[in-house]
Amino acid sequence: MRGLLVVNPRATTTSTRVTDVIVNALSHELDLQVTMTTHRGHGFELGRSARAQGLDIVITLGGDGIVNEIVNGLLADGVGDDVPILATVPGGSGNVFARALGIPVDAVEATGEILEAIRDARTRTIGLGQVNGRWFTSNAGVGLDAEIITAMEEQRSEGRTASPTRYLMTTLRQYFSRTDRKNPALTLTSAFGSDDGVFLAIVQNTAPWTYFGSWPIDPCPQASFDSGLDVFAMRRLRLVSTIRAARRMLAHSTAGSTKESIVVRHDLDAFTITCSRPMPMQVDGESTPEVTVAEFRSVPAALRVIAVE
Repeated sequence: MRGLLVVNPRATTTSTRVTDVIVNALSHELDLQVTMTTHRGHGFELGRSARAQGLDIVITLGGDGIVNEIVNGLLADGVGDDVPILATVPGGSGNVFARALGIPVDAVEATGEILEAIRDARTRTIGLGQVNGRWFTSNAGVGLDAEIITAMEEQRSEGRTASPTRYLMTTLRQYFSRTDRKNPALTLTSAFGSDDGVFLAIVQNTAPWTYFGSWPIDPCPQASFDSGLDVFAMRRLRLVSTIRAARRMLAHSTAGSTKESIVVRHDLDAFTITCSRPMPMQVDGESTPEVTVAEFRSVPAALRVIAVE
């Protein structure tokens, strides 16, 4: 098999020593190319090139951001039988996509699982999401969660390391002192009708949504690669309502949803979020330019991947 290993050297837990071990292991099984990303968007270019070259598999070493770039490159010309298989070795702070596929968090152990799957010709075909034409593997969001990610990216650009504690402090600071919790800007329009007066919308293509350290946080525990998209929207950001929603997420519960404060939609083929003012959006944990309209759709059986479960 002809393969490409794409390494994000700036990923949170990626090191030169671990990278060398992984390259050596993969080279025994694959005719392997190895490329380090050098700039934002480089992964897109590499994914598109890998498909054009007719490679069999692309493996990422990094976090959800590099996975997203690769997927968008691989599928730039749409879904097809010529798209290489995707495998991912966790190297970021969240690694939501890898964990959702059952890939071990330890990079060396993950490489072993991927090699075993390659030998057994074992792959899984999963559905993906799209928003305004951009593919996403795990989740996207408009509103508060995107504001938090934007704030985290600003801190990382200043040399600060992403950690559960930093995410928590950033979330609290954003919620209490920066987010407009009085004037909702979003309207969710789906097959269920129109839900207006929404402060934030979290969209999941799989569960969980994210992790706090090793603990999964799950607004939509029914979300799956094998179904459409799930949406969790909040109409209220008062402290009591927010605590209730946070407790629901931490408990992986489907209880506590009400039309007045929380709106949850399961297995949607398509829907639209419109904004009364420009709002931040995030895709697979990476901030994007602000939007006034976000058009989502689910694309079943979009990509072959290496999965453990």
